[in-house]
Amino acid sequence: MRRIIFVFFFLMVGPIFMACEKDDICVDADTPLLVIRFYDFENQTEFKPVPTLRVLGVGNGTPLNTFTDRSALDSIGIPLKVDDTNSVFNLISSSADDENDVETGNSDNLTFTYTTKKDFRSRACGYTVTFENLADNLEADADNWIKQIVIDTTVVANSASAHVKIYH
Repeated sequence: MRRIIFVFFFLMVGPIFMACEKDDICVDADTPLLVIRFYDFENQTEFKPVPTLRVLGVGNGTPLNTFTDRSALDSIGIPLKVDDTNSVFNLISSSADDENDVETGNSDNLTFTYTTKKDFRSRACGYTVTFENLADNLEADADNWIKQIVIDTTVVANSASAHVKIYH
């Protein structure tokens, strides 16, 4: 009788444990950020921090600050939209301390266009997105603080190195 109960238990409960995935915790999959480094326009090998930089995503409803510490930054990582083929950012140099004051400082609008490639990682992680064919468009105005943009790599597959150089 014990053997019958053991076999019955094994046949009923065994498949439940076998159906579980080995690891339902995602630790290695993440959609990369676009990494931008800031350089001196006059000496293009030198990093040049941007004073009190504020980056606002345009078209996201209520604009939110990307960075809480807006001291002089010489590199940033910003998220691109995974459900669209472009992302527009308002980069404000010498911005005000008031997060609702978007008029203070020198503001440049920068659009990044790209194609997305989704990669299924696992049930726990879901999909990650790689951005390919990265291109930029700086909206010209009379007082651009951004002088030149160079795209180092047109594929954004990780956040380990810079993808874009901005000279100012």
